[in-house]
Amino acid sequence: MSEAAPGAKSKGRRGEGRPRDGRSNDHLFDRELDHLPPEVRWREWMNRVEATIFAASEPVSCEMLARIVGKSCSIDLLIDDIREELRDRPYDLVAVAGGFRHLTRPAYGDAIRAAIGTNEQEQKNLSQSEVLVLMCIAYFQPITRAELSSFFGKEISRDLIGNLRGAGLIASGPRSPTPGAPYTYVTTKVFLLEFGFDTLRDLPDIEALEDAGLLSKEKLLAGDLVSAFPDDGVEEPA
Repeated sequence: MSEAAPGAKSKGRRGEGRPRDGRSNDHLFDRELDHLPPEVRWREWMNRVEATIFAASEPVSCEMLARIVGKSCSIDLLIDDIREELRDRPYDLVAVAGGFRHLTRPAYGDAIRAAIGTNEQEQKNLSQSEVLVLMCIAYFQPITRAELSSFFGKEISRDLIGNLRGAGLIASGPRSPTPGAPYTYVTTKVFLLEFGFDTLRDLPDIEALEDAGLLSKEKLLAGDLVSAFPDDGVEEPA
């Protein structure tokens, strides 16, 4: 009887115990850490969570973090303890776009820019018109281009919508039940990341915008959205 080639034999051993769907043996990962004293266990969970958020390129959700801690562990309390330890550090764990992310504190923005500059390709420089349309979509989504044009009293061009889509800030939503079933537009996860919101519930309310001098509630309710903003060179969409 001929022997199997060494390479084939070792390959078979590496595959032993691996599910046929190709997933790794997650059940071998010890989430509960029952063998550790409570204080040490909590510290290890804190370290796991902070390391995972630090290594991730996008916000990490509570559902993802639950994979690395025990079933009885409260993610919220864990995050609170981590943030308490970071209180005097130049960065923090911030809830954004439905997850958690390490972000430097705004007070150190100038120092960071002086040291390493900024990546202009990553910056989304929007015109005044694009900012106004984006804000309108954020507050009234899902909304059609015709409805946006009605709000502004002027035509909102496909190019302007295309620029916002190209920046990843908006996407197509469900079709409107109005005649012709036009597409609606909604904001995206990129929008939340760009503006530092966890969810759309974090958008400032109308009263807050009015107090900041950015929006007149009376004019907004009257349908005069453009004149509700300061007249500081708002340009006609192309």
